[in-house]
Amino acid sequence: MTRMSDLKKEWMTDPEFRAAYESLEEEFAIAREMIEARARAGLSQAEVVQRIGTTQSVIAGLESGRTKPSFRTIQRYAKATSTHAIIRLEPNVSTPSDYPESGGVNYAGASR
Repeated sequence: MTRMSDLKKEWMTDPEFRAAYESLEEEFAIAREMIEARARAGLSQAEVVQRIGTTQSVIAGLESGRTKPSFRTIQRYAKATSTHAIIRLEPNVSTPSDYPESGGVNYAGASR
């Protein structure tokens, strides 16, 4: 029987798979943060459901990464888990030519 970790390792050698997997990292990071906040608060999904006033399927969708939360939903989830949300925009690790002011690409995405 093949283990999931072995399959992932094999699939990650495919550049297309790796790019698709890495493009989802930010979404899964949000889901991980939500699960960790709930665990630190010592709450079950059912308790978060009660505190927010939603359904278990909504919370399961958020925590699995299947559902993209709005900032309002993140705030409500944070309040339910006695935490607060912080959004931070950080620069990408990229070459200067990726920025419009460098003459590489304009804001519409067209090359100059």
